[in-house]
Formats: sequence, C-alpha cells, structure tokens
Amino acid sequence: MKKRINYILGFVVLLTLIVTCKTYKDSFQRDATGKIIVNTNPNPLPVSAEESMKMMALQKGYHLELVADEPMVSEPVAIVWDGNGRMYVAEMNTYMQDIDGTGQKMNTCKIKLLEDTNADGKMDKATVYLDSLVLPRMMLCLDDRLLVNETWTNNIYSYRDTNNDGHADEKVIVYENNDGDQKNLEHQKSGLMWNLDNRIYVTVNKIRYSFENGKLIPEELHGNPQGQWGLGFDDYGRLFQSSAGSENPAFGFQQSNFYGNLEFKDQLVGDFVEPWPIIVTPDVQGGMKRLRPDGTLNHFTASTGQTIFRGDALPADLKNNYFVCEPVGRIIRRAVVHNNDGKITLENAYNQQEFIASADMNFRPVNMATGPDGCLYIVDMYHGIIQESNWTRQGSFLRPEILKKGLEKNVGRGRIYRVVYDKIKPSKVKPDLLDASSAKLVGYLNHPNGWWRENAQKLLVLRNDKSVVTQLETMVKTAPNHLAKMHALWTLSGMHSLSKELLAATFKDTDANVRKTAVWASENFMNAKTNNFIVENLETLKTDPSADVRFQLALSLRFNESPKAKAIINFMMEKYPNNEVLIASVKAFENAKIADKKRLEEEKLMNAAEQKVISEGSNIYKTLCAACHGMDGKGIALGEKEFLAPLLAKNKTINEKNPQKAIKILLHGLTGPIDGTSYTANLMPSLLENDDAYIAAVLSYVRSDFGNKAKMVTPEEVAKIRKNTANRTLPYTAGELN
Repeated sequence: MKKRINYILGFVVLLTLIVTCKTYKDSFQRDATGKIIVNTNPNPLPVSAEESMKMMALQKGYHLELVADEPMVSEPVAIVWDGNGRMYVAEMNTYMQDIDGTGQKMNTCKIKLLEDTNADGKMDKATVYLDSLVLPRMMLCLDDRLLVNETWTNNIYSYRDTNNDGHADEKVIVYENNDGDQKNLEHQKSGLMWNLDNRIYVTVNKIRYSFENGKLIPEELHGNPQGQWGLGFDDYGRLFQSSAGSENPAFGFQQSNFYGNLEFKDQLVGDFVEPWPIIVTPDVQGGMKRLRPDGTLNHFTASTGQTIFRGDALPADLKNNYFVCEPVGRIIRRAVVHNNDGKITLENAYNQQEFIASADMNFRPVNMATGPDGCLYIVDMYHGIIQESNWTRQGSFLRPEILKKGLEKNVGRGRIYRVVYDKIKPSKVKPDLLDASSAKLVGYLNHPNGWWRENAQKLLVLRNDKSVVTQLETMVKTAPNHLAKMHALWTLSGMHSLSKELLAATFKDTDANVRKTAVWASENFMNAKTNNFIVENLETLKTDPSADVRFQLALSLRFNESPKAKAIINFMMEKYPNNEVLIASVKAFENAKIADKKRLEEEKLMNAAEQKVISEGSNIYKTLCAACHGMDGKGIALGEKEFLAPLLAKNKTINEKNPQKAIKILLHGLTGPIDGTSYTANLMPSLLENDDAYIAAVLSYVRSDFGNKAKMVTPEEVAKIRKNTANRTLPYTAGELN
C-alpha cells in the first residue's frame, strides 16, 4: 500500500511539473518560427515575484528561483557575499520615489544582511546591517569587514559587526578624499572589485587601489575607465565595462585601463547593440528614434550591472560568458567571448533573442554576480522609474510616458533571483572561508567555482599567513589546474612572498595563461633592485607562441624605461606586424603621449591658476562628458550618420567669444535638434547642481582643447547667468538660444 502511495505521489509531482512547464511555455504568443510575439500593451502594474517570474522568457533548460523579495529587500542595487556565504544587499531606498526625484539625498538608505539558514537557496533571515546611508553604491567584503561607499562622496569606510548581532558597530575610514563627487548619481563610480592582481578597481575615476595595512592606497591609471554602473572580470583578470550614457553594452576589455584605452569598432559582432525585448518599451530616454516600428527598443540605452559568469552550477559553455542587464528593455543579454590572437570580440549567444526577456514592465535588472552556490544571481530593483530625475524633467520625452503608464507609483519593492539549470542542482555546501585554516584556503584556490577561488585568495592575502608559502609555491610549480597556479601566484604576490626565481621559472610554464599571468605579476618586480633580472628573463617570451603572452609582455614593459624593455617591444612590433591588438595598443599609447606632451606645452603658457582650472576641467570631461561626446571631442558614432551627441571639436557654439550659450546649456540642459541634426541622446542633462567653479572648469577645458581656441570661462560669468536664469525649469532648445 505504501509503495502504491509513493507511485501515486510521484506521478502527481511529475504531472505538476509537466503542467507547470507547459503553462510557462505557453504564456507567450509565438509566431510560426517560435519567436515570441511582442506584447504591445503590457500591464504597467507591479505584480508579485512569483507572477513576475511567469512573465519571463528564459532560454531552454533554464529557470529562475526566488532568493529574496519585498519586504525582506527594498530597491536593491548590488549584492556581495562574505566568506561564509552571507549576502549583503545595498538598497537605494530614496531613489526616484516620485518623478522629480524628491528626497534622493536623504540619509535613509540601508544595507541588509541576508542569510539562508536551511540551505534551500532562499534567504530566510534578514537584519539591517547599516542604516542612515545616502544611496550606497559600492561594497566589498574583505574578511569580517565590509567596505562601503555612498553617493556624492569619495570616502570609503570599513564596517564590522563586533558582537555578532547582525548590525555593524565599528566604522573606520580606509580611504579619505573629502572633495566630494558633484556629478549626477548616474555618472558616479561603481565597482570596488578585488581583481586577480589584488588591485581593487572602480569605474569612472582614473584610479585603482591596493589594500595595505588597513588602508586603500590609490594608484593612478594611464587610461580613463568610462564605464558607469557595474564592473565585471573573468577568470584571467580581464575587466569588462558598460555605459548607459554612451549606449555601449560592452567595452574596456581589450586591455586594462591601467595601460591606457583601446577599443575596436568591430569588437561587438554583428547586430550586438540591438536588444530584443518582448514588450514595447515606451519609457526610453532617446525617444522615438530609439524605438522600432513595433515599439521595442532598437539599441542598448541602459547597459548596466555586467558580469562574467564564473560558477560551476550552470552548463560549462556559460563559463566566462559575458552577461549585461538592460533595464529599459527588461532583458539580460548573454554574450560569447571570442579571442582571436589577443583581440577580444563579443557575440550575442542567440540569434535576435535574449538570455532572459521579461513581459513585466517593472522588471528592472541592475546587477548580476556569480554566487557561492555556482549560480548566476540577478538583482531586480523592480522599480517603476529607472532613469534619474535629470532625464524625467518637464519637457523630456520620458516624463509623459512615465505618467501615462503610472510607473512613478511603483516604489519600495525589489527581488533577487538566481538562474538555475534544470539538470544541475545548485550546491548546498555552506561556505566556511572565514573560519577555515589558511592551509584549507589554499586548497580552495583549486575550486571549480570562481567565487571560492577569488575569496580564498583575498583572505589569504589579508591574513598574510607565511606558514602556507611553501604550500603555495608547490601549487605554482605542480598544480594540474592552470587556474589554481594563477591564483597561487597572485596570492604569493599579494603576500609579498613571491620570489623572483619562482616568477622567472613560471615564465616557462606549459600553459599560456599561466605564462601571461606571470608576465603581469612581473610588474611588481620592475624596480631598481630586480628590474634587470626580470627583464632579462622576460626577453625569452618575445617570440612566445601565444599572442596573449606577447601582448601582455608589451603592456607590462610599457612603462619600463630600460633600453632592453624598449627593444623587446620594438622587436615584437617588427616581427608581428599583423597582430592587430599589439600594433593598435602600442600606437594608441604613443599617440596619447604625443597629445599629453602637446597639452602640457600649451599649459606652460598659462599661469598656475589657469593650469589648475584646465586640469580640473579635463578630469570632469573625461569622467563625464566623454561618454557622449568622445574622448577626442569628435562624438560617439552609433552608425555611419548617427551620433550620440554633438561634436565638440571646433564647435561654433563652444568657440563663440561670449560663452553665455554654453553656460546656459550646462546649467539647464539642451533638448531637440541642433542646426537641423537630431542626436540619439536627445537631451543634454542639466548640471545645475554643480557649483560655478565646476561649470567654468569643464567649459574652459573644452574651449581650449579639440581644436577650439576660445578664452577661459570664469566662475563669476557662470554665477551671473545662473542668477539671471534662476526661474528656468525646462532645458533649452537650439531655437531659444539662437
């Protein structure tokens, strides 16, 4: 009898699964080819997480599982885990609570600490780890410390819970810069990612950090990281950025910005910039120009929260694939990363389809991460308005569309999901890295899930336990897994325990990825004491069979002043003239040096005060304006005849003797066609919240560079126009200015 009951129960469960799968599959109307027919009238009202999941189309074999939703979390924007698998969730509780962004600077935001106490994959315990925050935007778990940065500040604090009650009670500043960040919150930094090289990277700011003796030590980059929200890296330490402002779903991956900037026009394959939503997307900043005839988004406009999947609970072909959110299109793109002689290209994994596409208008994916269980996690802010108030003002295309749908009414919700493969069960092993011995952590450097490897390395570096040096050295020499070797090498480097002899021996490793990693790590030995030894040993790699190794060799020797280092680079340039990435990178760097030299010569003609203003303006431009106008002021081309925003190089308005038009534009914004030309961005946002010196600095820079020859702008000129236009609430049109 008992056996018969079990059979019946099993049949019922199987039938339920079949019915559930069929219902989910049939919830979308499809054409004859099986493609989902676009819903032209989606319901704008928020629904439960369970209902929202039913409205998501995933590629075959995948499904979502709910990890947390409201009221446990509210307006989540980022997640990180500590070494024991507890999840920290940053909440932007004041973001766009109405269409005007009222109260965004209030210090009422939180970071929650979530725990899954029964290993079922769903969080069941939550505490408020931190409160009284202003839009927390960056988090990094160290050991039992959490680093946090808030919006409009450059300061970074370390927090710790010393009595294990789930609430932080210790606060220590680890990076202090009291200048503040005046940029719009969409254009401020994100990331704070501990990468393979033990450096901590962010977007926007021309800086990276190392963590030494309880402090973040800044180091200036030679290039400009132009990404916005989100920063990803793969198993080999390659960084990936995206930008909503420049409508670029992926860039910055040819080389680290530490060495300079390098992009190729064909690095995104085919129609990569075209998203494929399954509902109409009327709430798009670019207006009708950004919509197809069927009402769907025709170009990425809100790329954000990108990651490289590095887990082990999804099919192997997803490893080191690139994933990026598009919250305006309500989609998540999966891209395959190709490497052709060191040149990286990205290609949509599906033909005119997305990895995930939602018919829920309130689905707003803003971040992703690989979790301790090996799954891909998705942070869904589930918020009605995704654009900041600068783009929803009176006169904008967005405002009436938002009000028409009532999207401004959806606030206070949020969900976190994990992507699960039907045929693979996520790991239920609870991480124990915070409590594990150092010897056990070394073993985790060989783990198949990148989350475990990177966190084991980080903890070993922070502990600096010299008792495992020999164990790490053995792993570098003998481990069969090249990833374990790479992590062991960088762990030794981070512990200041890597010998030059072991490093030189690793230049001869049979695996190209290990050799490339060793070349990268050699940069820490390029000093007066060990430089000659290192460069002598590196020379043998100038004919390495791997283009990746040779490219890294050129990058690592780029700032080495020894004649032999220069000779090695010149040799490779001559021997491999058809290696596109090597040649382009070296030439781009040389051109940048020439441009910098010319700029410095021009600055010598200025007095000290003028030089300071131009320098400040240059920094503002490169971290904000360049996303739409280009680093060279020549615009961002989206097609043969389409530009994101006007060209500033030799621009007639910029060069006018009286700068009042330009000042008005920066203070209040500009919308609509300019001289008969329409631009995709459609709206130059107001910079009214910035002070007069900020406006004057960036205008002075633009008016003195890119072939422009106009006089500098003073804060007094800005103040006068600010006062005279104080009652203005709408952006200007070109007609009004003329």
